[in-house]
Order: sequence, then structure tokens, then C-alpha cells
Amino acid sequence: MTPPTLLLTDPLFLKHEPGRQHPESPARLRSILSVLARKPVAGTQVGQPRSATEQELASVHTPELRKYLLGLAGERAEIDPDTQASPDTYDAAVLAAGAAVQAVEEVMSGRASNAFALVRPPGHHAEPGRAMGFCFFNNVAIAAEAARRHGAERVLVLDWDVHHGNGTQAAFWERRDVLYQSVHQYPYYPGTGAPHEVGVGAGEGFTINCGLPGGASDADYGALFQELFLPIADAFRPQLVLVSAGFDPHRHDPIGGMLLSERGFAAMCSAMKALADSLCGGRLVLLLEGGYSLEGLSQSVHACIEVLAGRRDSFPTGETSSDAMHALALSREALRPYWPAL
Repeated sequence: MTPPTLLLTDPLFLKHEPGRQHPESPARLRSILSVLARKPVAGTQVGQPRSATEQELASVHTPELRKYLLGLAGERAEIDPDTQASPDTYDAAVLAAGAAVQAVEEVMSGRASNAFALVRPPGHHAEPGRAMGFCFFNNVAIAAEAARRHGAERVLVLDWDVHHGNGTQAAFWERRDVLYQSVHQYPYYPGTGAPHEVGVGAGEGFTINCGLPGGASDADYGALFQELFLPIADAFRPQLVLVSAGFDPHRHDPIGGMLLSERGFAAMCSAMKALADSLCGGRLVLLLEGGYSLEGLSQSVHACIEVLAGRRDSFPTGETSSDAMHALALSREALRPYWPAL
């Protein structure tokens, strides 16, 4: 019997309240759960996550940050203008990190075919020593460290959020056991993610950045996957694939400036599922990051869950833009010395 696609979520995630006008609102997750309730996906199973342990948080984050965030538990506080805590935020953030670890454990054990952690707050901007950009703990980095402890020698982290995952890049900047690939709008918040940012020391060449100009389409993302991400991932041969799944590149998102459709997200998910099926027994975990159009977010998440449960999607055909292809060429040039496949 085929194990299910595991969906991890919890009502506590709805209690993180960064403020009435804040885009990272509980309505985001409510919209996802509402669509799933109306259109359940066969082959999925909903599970309740556990909280991360202190050891799991410490695998990425400094003692100073952990102490600081613990001190905010039960309080309302502003870390920066973007990042605001409510009384339940700390517990929700620790549970989100734990959900990321649990998803990895369930997939690596074979109890789940793949998984999607439907969590908030998001995580990819959280640096080892700094919470920022709506993020408190870096869920995907904590998940990657858990995978390493559970025997994965090489972990691929793909980040398709519209914003560059500066925190994830920082966590693995000097490492070659975790390959970080990011496609994001550039220049844009947080200002990192230029093509020449490829890592240092042992990690040189293992950070892959492609910063696309605003207005990039499904076809532009498809070219990027075929000509950059997939050849490098195939050469890296990961034993687990993690996705920082942000849906703010959606064409209707009020924050991002990209033009992706629901089927574009499904195509990216399908490409990563095919990669995981080919190289690492299907071990694939998605973790929710951004996405602020409630309809665009919920429909795109649903489309990706359909892919995890067995649907296959390909990138819509269409013209690629010259600006996007120029950005892709810059990234290929920066990375060619490290990856003969390019």
C-alpha cells in the first residue's frame, strides 16, 4: 500500500497575530484549509505536528536569538517594522519548526510518500542570529539539519518564494552538504541573492541564485528550471528535497511583482517531485513560506498538493522574456566553474 501524502497543520498557527493590517495574517492559512475542506485531495492524510526541541532549534540558531525569542513568549512585541509577535507567536513558531522536522522524519522513514507542512509563521528570512522578514525560526534550515542527522548526506533546498531566502543562504553559506537554490525577484527585499553569491570555502558553488526581474512568467520559470536548477540538482544527487514554497510570485499577489499562475506552481512542484522520484525515492517535503493573495495562495497550494498526491504538470508553453533570459545567463555564467553540467 502506498503511503499517503502527509499534510501537517495545527490551529495554533492561526493564533500568530502580527497585526490587523499585516499581510502575513491568519487568513492566509484559513483560506488554504477552506479550499482543502471544499476540495479534498485523495491520497492525503492530515496530521498534527509536534513542537521543535531545543536541540533542533539550536542546530541553526544562536543561543542569543533563542533566548531573545523565548523572552517574547506571551507578549506582544515589534522585532522590526515587518516582524511582530503576539502572545502566541513563540509557541506557533516553535511548532512550525517542529512540523518541518516531523515532515522530514515521516518522509525519510517511509511512513509518508511526501509531505507539505502548512505552517506559519514562515521561516526563510530568519538568520542564525536574527529574526526578520515575518520570520522567527528558519523552518527549512532546521528541517535540513534534521535530515542530515537522520542520514541524508546531501540535502537540496529549493526556494521559489518571491523574496530571496537570506536566512537559509546564511545557514549553509560555507557548506557543501546542503545545496541551496533560489529563484526570486531581484532587486527586491531583502537585497541579497545576486548571481555572484555562490558560497565560500567548502560551500563555494553550492549556493545557486537566480534573481529574475519583475514580470517573469510561467515560461520564464520553466526555462530557469530546465537550464539551471535541474541540471545542477541532478549532478548534486540529493537524498532529500526540501522546498521553501512561497506563493507570492503569483500574478495576483499584492506584494510580489511576478506573473506565475497556479499551474506554474504545480509545474515547479511536479519538476521537483520527478527529481525526487528519480534520485531519492520520492523523498520530498514542502514548507509554506509567503503568499498574500488569498485566492492565489490557496489555489496554488491546492494545485501543489494534487501534484504530491500523483498529478503531473508541465510548464505552460509561451515566450520567454529577454530580461529573464539575461538573468538566467548571468547565473549560469557565475556557476559554470563549479558545475560542468552547465
